[in-house]
Amino acid sequence: MGLISFIKNAGTKIFGKSEEKKEQEKAALIEAHIKKFGFDTSDIRVKVDDDKVTLTGSVDTMENKNKIIVTAGNIEGISVVDDWIVVKYPPVVAPPEPEKQFYTVKKGDYLSKIAKEVYGNANKYDVIFEANKPMLKDPNLIYPGQVLVIPPLEK
Repeated sequence: MGLISFIKNAGTKIFGKSEEKKEQEKAALIEAHIKKFGFDTSDIRVKVDDDKVTLTGSVDTMENKNKIIVTAGNIEGISVVDDWIVVKYPPVVAPPEPEKQFYTVKKGDYLSKIAKEVYGNANKYDVIFEANKPMLKDPNLIYPGQVLVIPPLEK
């Protein structure tokens, strides 16, 4: 839990041309945006205060939690996501899943370059791509300022 920073002027444009939308309308748009990727938002609450989104509630897995955070943060006009989401069903016997890393795409980045940097192996780009589905539809379509989930490699 905590604050995750994003680039305010990068991301999906869901607010339209008018920045005058009320915070409640922005929250509803963000919630609909998250839901369109197939995430269950029934236990998620979205609050918007200027360029900050606060997410509260619960989800089923750490993987879905991280994907919801980056989906909410990769919206033009949002620079911070305050994460207060809890995982409903943490593993009982197995050790808890480690927190995922986040990576902000820089100009000139591509998934294999990022994989080389974080894993030491450019061929592991598909691990990053799979972890960011359904937000990423093509491994060649990333943009500067986009925040990606970087999962740990399976041993």
